[in-house]
Order: sequence, then structure tokens, then C-alpha cells
Amino acid sequence: MIFLGCLGNGRSLAAFIWGFEPQNDDARPQSRSTSPASVALSKELRKRGWKFVGPTTVYAFMQAMGLINDHVEGCVLHEDVKRARESFLRPT
Repeated sequence: MIFLGCLGNGRSLAAFIWGFEPQNDDARPQSRSTSPASVALSKELRKRGWKFVGPTTVYAFMQAMGLINDHVEGCVLHEDVKRARESFLRPT
């Protein structure tokens, strides 16, 4: 519950983080370690007192959570991640 107070407006941590989901994946597949979205989320978390949340760490987190699909076309995981993202209901 600590997170809810620092996020304001009664938003959940999940809704806050998914609010930084890029609208289009402009990243070249598997060639980046940061993105504009990870930089923005990192800055916002640091502003709220979080530690050890640099853009590279946040980018890896965003990949793991499915916010970013940077698998190369033809990779066996690319389509799986794409389908999972399409069926996922974003938190509000």
C-alpha cells in the first residue's frame, strides 16, 4: 500500500507503470538497452524516491513485464509475446 500513496489519484502501481507503455515499439529489435519510455519511467520513479532504477534496469523490467517486445521478427518468442500483449487487459 505504500506505492498507492506516492502515486496519487488512487492509481495502482501496475496502472502507473503500464502508463509508460510505448504506443509503438520504435526500438530496433534486440539492439537497445534503453528507450525513451524507460528513460521517462526511470526519471519519474527517481523523482518519487525510488533507488536503483536507472533507464537500463527499467528497460529490462519493461521487457520482462511485456511492455516492450523487442524480439526480432522470426524469433520464436516474437509472435508469442505479440499475442500475449494483444490479449492483455491493461490495468486502470
